[in-house]
Amino acid sequence: MVKKIVLAYSGGLDTSVILKWLQLKYNCPVATFTADLGQGDELEPIKEKAESLGVKEIFIENLQEEFVKNYVFPMFRANTLYEGSYLLGTAIARPLIAKRQIEIAKEIGADSVAHGATGKGNDQVRFELGYYANDSSIIVIAPWREWDLSSRKELVNFAQKYQIPIPKDKKGEPPFSTDANLLHTSSEGKVLEDPWLEAPEYVYNRTTSLLDAPDKPEEINIIFENGDPIAVNNKKMKAHEILTSLNNIAGKHGVGRIDIVENRLVGMKSRGVYETPGGTILLHAHRAIESITLDRGEAHLKDEIMPKYAEIIYNGLWFSSERESMQKIIDKTQVNVSGEVCLKIYKGNVIVCGRKSKNSLYDTSLVSFDEEGQFNQKDAEGFIKILSLRLKKRK
Repeated sequence: MVKKIVLAYSGGLDTSVILKWLQLKYNCPVATFTADLGQGDELEPIKEKAESLGVKEIFIENLQEEFVKNYVFPMFRANTLYEGSYLLGTAIARPLIAKRQIEIAKEIGADSVAHGATGKGNDQVRFELGYYANDSSIIVIAPWREWDLSSRKELVNFAQKYQIPIPKDKKGEPPFSTDANLLHTSSEGKVLEDPWLEAPEYVYNRTTSLLDAPDKPEEINIIFENGDPIAVNNKKMKAHEILTSLNNIAGKHGVGRIDIVENRLVGMKSRGVYETPGGTILLHAHRAIESITLDRGEAHLKDEIMPKYAEIIYNGLWFSSERESMQKIIDKTQVNVSGEVCLKIYKGNVIVCGRKSKNSLYDTSLVSFDEEGQFNQKDAEGFIKILSLRLKKRK
């Protein structure tokens, strides 16, 4: 018997219909929770809309700093890419939303939580694994898997029947679906479903077209401490401010666009168009500072475990013991990853032009062609002979 529900609420058509549907089906109080992760939406209309639907407990919280500091930055310490290209902008946001939603449920005595993810996507898994990891006894309601509303037209008819306000530009079928936060914007579906057809320029909303990007490169520097960026252009900032700053720089120069077909956890392929401007700069910069501060063993180990780490996050297992164990390994490698990276940003490119660190392992005397240093080149002969033993045996 459901007694009280906390709904992850965006204020859009889907979650507004879900809100009313929950009230009708379960005949119990429904509280709403909206996380401000830097998606750029105006939050005041969300509150007004929830109030108009009879909601008494409305939670709208700015979680941008926690999102970047405790989720985005730890993920970037691993140089995380899913299937070689996706920076996991949607996947990394879901654990925080789920955790905070459970915390609110406990605070107000709710026994249930609900979300607006469909039964075809990854987000249903990410939300629900996040819920159960933070409260194993919580009741989870997934309306898209339960109700008989199967099209946008039916949602609009439901909204009109119960006088749920719908903006005029939302009444028709949208050309594609989007999700946004401070790290990225994702676009999927409808006009983007054919993987052969190039995404229209209007799909992109936070990166400039390369044709319109500045004709002069912009040089920046990023300072790292223990694997995390702490300053851009010598200005120290909070975590979310750093990502905001990098987003502005990268977006202006058309950096961070990818068009991929990925393998969803639920078993189907999906074409997605993603914009991760600041994150793309951060990935290149972090690898650059690691290149002089990690030894070969650490660096190669990180590259070996990264695909598994990325898959764990993609599949909604942020709170799992394996992710936490891998995080400890990754974080241990970051103790000496401090220093400065210089980059040029130009027409979609992030070009590393310098890196330095007090912890640098780069030894000029060893690599120089102009001096022998501590390296005796004759030693290489025995090294090569030992390495070649197994190859000689094959003949």
